[in-house]
Amino acid sequence: MAHFPKPAEGSWTEHFKIDTSPTSYEDSISPEHYEAEREAIFKKTWLNIGRVEQLPKGGSYFTKELSAAKTSVIVVRGKDNEIRSFHNICRHRGNKLVWNDFPREEVSGSCRQFTCKYHGWRYDLDGELTFVQQEGEFFDLDKQNFGLAPIRTEVWEGFVFINFDNDAAPLKEYLGAYAKGLDTYPFGKMTEVYKYRAEIGANWKLFIDAFMEFYHAPILHQKQAVDDESRKLREVGYEALSYGVDGPHALVSSWGGMAPPKDESMVKPIERLLRSGLFGLWDAPDVGPIPEAGLNPTRHKAWGEDSFLFFPNFMLLVWKPNWYLTYHYWPTSYNTHTFECSLYFVPPTNAYERLQHELAAVTFKEYALQDANTLEATQTMLESRAVTEFPLNDQEVALRHLHTTARAYVADHKAEKDQASA
Repeated sequence: MAHFPKPAEGSWTEHFKIDTSPTSYEDSISPEHYEAEREAIFKKTWLNIGRVEQLPKGGSYFTKELSAAKTSVIVVRGKDNEIRSFHNICRHRGNKLVWNDFPREEVSGSCRQFTCKYHGWRYDLDGELTFVQQEGEFFDLDKQNFGLAPIRTEVWEGFVFINFDNDAAPLKEYLGAYAKGLDTYPFGKMTEVYKYRAEIGANWKLFIDAFMEFYHAPILHQKQAVDDESRKLREVGYEALSYGVDGPHALVSSWGGMAPPKDESMVKPIERLLRSGLFGLWDAPDVGPIPEAGLNPTRHKAWGEDSFLFFPNFMLLVWKPNWYLTYHYWPTSYNTHTFECSLYFVPPTNAYERLQHELAAVTFKEYALQDANTLEATQTMLESRAVTEFPLNDQEVALRHLHTTARAYVADHKAEKDQASA
């Protein structure tokens, strides 16, 4: 018997009209499919590449390496306060324009202009070419025609997105109802950031799978709770409060009984001391009004956290105790990707609050390592193709939706190409 109500159809999967038959993971082990995803997904959808706080003033910039889109990107705040993005390539001979010691490493900083290391060509913060070394040696060179190659850039609630497709729908339209529900969430007040980054030997979708279901949590993470509580969690299992689908995007709304716990004996001594843990601070800071429309869709009193997946690779987790975290999954091949996690808190006002943040951050890291630890083993065995179909339960509906959506993008893109070449 379900602990939380399900739709009238009897399951979330059937409610969203998603196929319930065993699932193939060929889309996660095929090099050919990955090449198709690069064109159909990562060059066609909005990609979150950072926050406005990374660009505090005119001239602030950072670079982003995007293997899946086969490019490097410069993101810069101009003197007019506008945030722009450009391909990180000099228009003279194709040298990477902005990098420091190692060309594959991402960098950040502040400058008045960008200067190519190779021949000294210079570009202003708007991307205009302003200086050419020995300009007279060139043949009818018009600098106005050789500015940096721009990339479409838009900002939602401080999150900076780019899209390589100039014909794509505007960002807010693409992000849909989930973003609209969070339009007034005080993201800008949570500027204390802890970041993790890891190279993972698994397809990018497999790690999203791990964070879009918590069916695994009572088993994989059982050592994180005290013994009695761990045993209870294994016996009960996991059910979400609700699931949601909005176009290519998905939502898992979950309970969060550990912040604060019903019984402090459920958690470890250091969590009792600092009143913090995986679920964040037990005592939520005052951040003003919270947009109720966009969170806790069932209005359940046990609600603790909503996980939004903005397709393809941006996850946003908003927690009841007024903090949030983000996950990004950047493919580097069909069976590798770079995982990034950032935890955002209201800046601490004293050392105790700082320690509360740090405990939440290191506890999360331990959980994430446990999740990541399974992925390379999963990838290896999926690639054996010894078994090709896998049954997923109703708590794994968001996985089915992700893989169905990704395959649909590839199929639609192929159909468009076939039609164009016919």
